[in-house]
Amino acid sequence: MALTAIEIFKFLPKTNCGKCGVPTCLAFAMKIANKQAELSACPDVSEDAMATLAESSAPPQRLVTIGADDNKIELGNETELFRHEKKFFHQTAFSLLIEDTESDDDIQKKLKEAADLKVERIGQILEVDMIALKGSSGDPAKFEALVNTVKGATSKPLMLIGDNVDVLGAGLKVCGSNRPLIYSANASNWEDLAKLAKEHSAPLAVTGATLTELADLTQKIKGAGVEDMVVGLNYNSYGEALQRLTILRRLVVKKTFRPLGYPIVMMPREGVDSVIEGVQTAIAVMKYGGIAVLKDIEAWKMFPLFTLRQNIYTDPQIPLQVQEGLYEINNPTEDSPLMFTTNFSLTYFTVQGDVEGSKIPSYIIVINTEGLSVMTAFAADKLTADDVVKVLDSSGVKDKIKHKKLIIPGMVARMSGKLNELSGFDIDVGPRESSGLPKFLKAWSA
Repeated sequence: MALTAIEIFKFLPKTNCGKCGVPTCLAFAMKIANKQAELSACPDVSEDAMATLAESSAPPQRLVTIGADDNKIELGNETELFRHEKKFFHQTAFSLLIEDTESDDDIQKKLKEAADLKVERIGQILEVDMIALKGSSGDPAKFEALVNTVKGATSKPLMLIGDNVDVLGAGLKVCGSNRPLIYSANASNWEDLAKLAKEHSAPLAVTGATLTELADLTQKIKGAGVEDMVVGLNYNSYGEALQRLTILRRLVVKKTFRPLGYPIVMMPREGVDSVIEGVQTAIAVMKYGGIAVLKDIEAWKMFPLFTLRQNIYTDPQIPLQVQEGLYEINNPTEDSPLMFTTNFSLTYFTVQGDVEGSKIPSYIIVINTEGLSVMTAFAADKLTADDVVKVLDSSGVKDKIKHKKLIIPGMVARMSGKLNELSGFDIDVGPRESSGLPKFLKAWSA
């Protein structure tokens, strides 16, 4: 169980020096107890106290890395039940499942789909994160050949699935030091798989018939020297999956129950179609899944899942922002229209998309409004005529155009007089919504 603030306070130096950034040692102890501070922030804490308090000050869910170097993903380290309380740190990883019983053509088709399935949304690249390889044949040589093929085709982190230690060992031999996730240890094979995971310094997935059995297994495996684990979720229905995912997170975050304090992996259910598999994946994204494994990754299914994941794992306290400055769309010339918008990512990329769709070469200057949309920034006095003029002068756009005309968002039309006075530019009031830009720009350029 986690220590209380008073119990933690007993181990602190009690100097109230403020070096940790908190005025008193008691206040610092309260922050540690609430998972809002790390013990390492205190430079004067003794080594004995550090060792005693390490368990209490550690995040309730372990951080687990799959893959190596630049081609890795991190899971876990989560501290909240609801993202508005702070934020979620590591988003659900989507993994494509490939079995060694599939034909070579099907394997190559899936690998191509995984490589091609990539979309940019509000400045972020959304794609499949890893590949899960299953030794369904039970043949070590066949599984080794599959891992070799996939490893040569992609640098994405891998997950190796199998019940046979020899099969998994053959795959691990090919992976080298790339730290694939091994799936899965259970009550009958945990000793052999723990030994395999320790030998290859690889994270290990653990499954159990019940949460009690699962907690017992993770403790045994930890005792065998394997620290990096994920827990597999057994469920018979999606209602049960939702319930168990929630129970697991509550046990970890609210009760700091360390035996289950690991990221969660959800495997696809047998005999379900692609639509139902999409529902399962959505549940994993919304309710704390660390990895969601899919048999198929059709674009119609994945794009909504990408968007759902991005929305949930965006920090609610820090709006996504783009850099202030000048952006050139459709290869503009000295006669191209010039407009401005704010640096809130959703606003900018919506405007950018509509300008690109118009086919009209254009310049967009982006004003730093601390991630606020146009109307919100204007109302909060974060978007003023002075701000626009400042970026007009610093962006270099005046050297790129021969006209002195500026298109402003229709929502801030009242800014036009002041902006004309300060900048010397003729002000054209554009549409209130960016969806009106294609028609407006075509008329402006005629």
